[in-house]
Amino acid sequence: MLLRMSTLFLRTLRDDPADAEVPSHRLLVRAGYIRRAAPGGFTWLPLGYRVFRNVERVVREEMNRMGAQEVHFPALLPREPYEATNRWTEYGPNLFRLQDRRGADYLLGPTHEEMFTLLVKDLYSSYKDLPLALYQIQTKYRDEARPRAGLFRGREFTMKDSYSFDVDDAGLDKSYAAHRDAYIRVFDRLGLDYVIVSAMSGAMGGSRSEEFLHPTPIGEDTFVRSAGGYAANVEAVTTVVPDEIPLEGLPEAHVEDTPDTPTIETLVAVAQQLFPDEDHTAASTLKNVVVTLMHPDGTREPLVVGIPGDREVDLKRLEAQVSPAEVEPFSDFEAHPELVKGYIGPHVLGADSASGIRFLVDPRVVTGTRWITGANEPGKHVFDLVAGRDFTWDGVIEAAEVLPGDPAPDGSGPLELARGVELGHIFQLGRKYAEALDLRVLDENGKLVTVTMGSYGIGVSRAVAAIAESTHDELGLVWPREVAPADVHVVATGKDAAVFEAAESLAQEMVAAGLTVLYDDRPKVSPGVKFKDAELLGMPTIVTVGRGLAAGVIELRDRATGEREEVPVAEAAARALAAVRG
Repeated sequence: MLLRMSTLFLRTLRDDPADAEVPSHRLLVRAGYIRRAAPGGFTWLPLGYRVFRNVERVVREEMNRMGAQEVHFPALLPREPYEATNRWTEYGPNLFRLQDRRGADYLLGPTHEEMFTLLVKDLYSSYKDLPLALYQIQTKYRDEARPRAGLFRGREFTMKDSYSFDVDDAGLDKSYAAHRDAYIRVFDRLGLDYVIVSAMSGAMGGSRSEEFLHPTPIGEDTFVRSAGGYAANVEAVTTVVPDEIPLEGLPEAHVEDTPDTPTIETLVAVAQQLFPDEDHTAASTLKNVVVTLMHPDGTREPLVVGIPGDREVDLKRLEAQVSPAEVEPFSDFEAHPELVKGYIGPHVLGADSASGIRFLVDPRVVTGTRWITGANEPGKHVFDLVAGRDFTWDGVIEAAEVLPGDPAPDGSGPLELARGVELGHIFQLGRKYAEALDLRVLDENGKLVTVTMGSYGIGVSRAVAAIAESTHDELGLVWPREVAPADVHVVATGKDAAVFEAAESLAQEMVAAGLTVLYDDRPKVSPGVKFKDAELLGMPTIVTVGRGLAAGVIELRDRATGEREEVPVAEAAARALAAVRG
């Protein structure tokens, strides 16, 4: 295929768009690959859509290779299946909802578990029909409160979602492993660096869950890893729980005046003054943080989370634990006078207490541990408050931030923190959706059994942004050959007709050899502008036909390495073909 820049629907920009926050967003807009259509929504232009389709092709090839079969659902979906699984409510404000002219409720699909389940239920009824893997590449819709970073977080995006259907858990394990291997092949082919981390299932439900994260400083996800091989999304990290301490012989709790201690640091300073012989640190204090849970049905619930004072509450970890509820700051202290702001202690907390406010604590709060915490009186704290003796709690929650150097749960060493972008997520759903929608088949003994499912997603449009983010340089985009919109960019420079004739002939020869060629045949554009456009657009090989033509040579340049060489005109097409095909 020959793409001529003189007729290609393309306008490059010299300046960065004002709303672009990350390099991939800036460069994809400047290079004429995408244009903003609405907040969180983008139009794909010809070159950008070619990259998108190449990513899509890689995903499709690997899904087909593992034996999955492609289907395609509508994006406009009825309410009833999502009502049956309670996700009509659980998705809350993230769901785009609408009604038809008759008042029937619909949604724009954020994900399609329900529809795949009902499709299989409609057509299959026997264990002989399984195992089965179906997939689609489809536009998804989620009403993100703050769409950002271009294609990384939008309200409309393209995702490959696939689903496995098995008779038993052993079959699910095999399907899960097959998808995991397919994902590894996909991201290897796309040239993306990735880390496979343990993850939370969240609103999807299910048991085992892993994310494929692309490490990048702009990532919204924090993950941890150890030198010994442990890796997990920060939401999925579990705390190493200390041993319980015998209660015998522990000092009695006592209340002390602690004026002017609005922060943990000031409280620790007062504690050291009061008891200089004791080694009090921020980790000796129990910080009781009040939040409001907004449940999907609209009810609001105050919740207190007790964590060691040397840590903050990690909102992502907290939200993962209380999902599908959302977390908001607590401000209604007037309605709860028992909560003395800044001096909240466990005495007034608990579902069975007078306040009725649930009290969940960090796993480090175990029986026998001693704490400094609020005494529920202004300017007073209680010292040597012993867990399991002086106060109890309603449950344990993983809500405290993970810090560098924390021990890995599997004993493989201290943790280090990094940031990444989620490229793919695989879940063992189990029977949640099959039970809700009554997907059952007859087993080999003629008994009805509930099908067990897996769910597997890849962000196709997000992968485009991740590739752009990870491969660009100071000059522009640098596409890997697997996804580049063209194999070769031929640049004709100068005004000499012989240059354009030679460039045209060369381009046609490469097209005849099976290459896709982007040919800059614009007659009245300066060489400088053409070179800048070639660097910005990022084709893997740039062929320049210009001054050297008089000496019978042209220049081949590798966009990724910057290496250049002059080759005879007669050999140019063959050399370009060799570069493309390795």
